[in-house]
Amino acid sequence: MTMLTKIGNSQGIRIPKPLIQQAHLENVSLELEVLENGLLIKPVHNTGRETWIENIEKVISKHKGLHDEGLLEDLLNDNDLEEYEW
Repeated sequence: MTMLTKIGNSQGIRIPKPLIQQAHLENVSLELEVLENGLLIKPVHNTGRETWIENIEKVISKHKGLHDEGLLEDLLNDNDLEEYEW
C-alpha cells in the first residue's frame, strides 16, 4: 500500500524495489494506461529506435556485395521526361 506524494507540481508514488524487479520495471521506459479502476504501469522494452543501428548493420552485412539491378537505375532514369515541356 502506498500514497501519492507531491513532487513539484505533480504527484508520484514510490514503488518498493522487490515489486519493481518482479514486474520488470527496472531501467526501462514505462507506459501508463488509464483503466476504469485505476492506472496500469507497463514496461516498454523496445521503442524501435534503440535498435536501429544494430538492425541496419545486420541488413548491410547480410546483403554486402549484392547489387540491386533495377530499383536505383529506375529511379534515376529520366528518359520519360524528354518530351515533357518545362
